[in-house]
Amino acid sequence: MKDSNVTKNIVNRVKGLYVILDPEIMKDSSIIELAKATLSGGTTAIQLRDKQNDKGIQLKIALELRKLCEEYNAALIINDHADLAVASDSHGLHIGQNDLPYSYSKKILKPNQFIGTSNNNIEESKLSINNGADYIAIGAMFTTDSKSNTRPSSLSYLTEIKQLSPLPPVVAIGGININNIDLVLEAGADSICVISAVSLSDDPEKSTKSLVDKIQNFSN
Repeated sequence: MKDSNVTKNIVNRVKGLYVILDPEIMKDSSIIELAKATLSGGTTAIQLRDKQNDKGIQLKIALELRKLCEEYNAALIINDHADLAVASDSHGLHIGQNDLPYSYSKKILKPNQFIGTSNNNIEESKLSINNGADYIAIGAMFTTDSKSNTRPSSLSYLTEIKQLSPLPPVVAIGGININNIDLVLEAGADSICVISAVSLSDDPEKSTKSLVDKIQNFSN
């Protein structure tokens, strides 16, 4: 049976800086090296999004990331694949609008694993909340090259969504970097999700820390 308090505590790790690791969007370091750097910088949630490797390779990476996240008290989230989330014992799963629907994904996952969803507008966000999503990601906030098929959202949508109740943590994603993060925080995001701002940085740990400092200073 699901322990809602334990799951809620783990979901709260999503709040703060949330970094997506994608082997197609990174410099020469490995996924594991990049994960160590960004976790050292203060990232509280990592998502593994891998569209190029076979599931067996993804599982090996996910298992290593799971150990690292436990060391840093961070959450590991698997993108798209509920079976990989179960096999790796990740903390959570992230699904998009065209992935396996929430209700079916929930049947596959372990009771203590959470689900976050991608959303673009108020209607999608309301549906995700009604379905029971443990967090909702809103984007794309800004133009981004990290994903070719993103749909534009807006800061005003983010602010409007924050008025909904009851509301799980709201993650803002899409083109966010050190130069525009303040706008997203002011709009009400509980979590800032980035890809290129960390993965393509010459110093991922330093870039992570700069973003984390912005989030913490805003919270204070």
